[in-house]
Amino acid sequence: MTEWIDVGALNDVPVRGARIIKTREGCVAVFRTADDQVYAIDNSCPHQGGPLSEGIVHGAAVTCPLHNWVISLKDGAAQGNDKGSVRTYPAQVEAGRILLDAALARSSKAA
Repeated sequence: MTEWIDVGALNDVPVRGARIIKTREGCVAVFRTADDQVYAIDNSCPHQGGPLSEGIVHGAAVTCPLHNWVISLKDGAAQGNDKGSVRTYPAQVEAGRILLDAALARSSKAA
């Protein structure tokens, strides 16, 4: 059974934007899509470590701001001809609050 931890309000994350959560696993980017779906993935692009939280969100994907790699928010896989992936983490929205798997998110939130 998954234990969930509240990491902030959905409205704290801009539509088609992201926020960083500091966890014991490192920095995790929490993304909000245009239809208010929430995804959590590693913040580092598999190509050259670009900050995915600073990328452009489109549909259920994010484009890395450094070299335009497109990463699926659903499964963390690079799209098209690019190879590689990032870790994904369980996330959900309940009553307007973003919840992450407590096993991941046992530390403080960053702005």
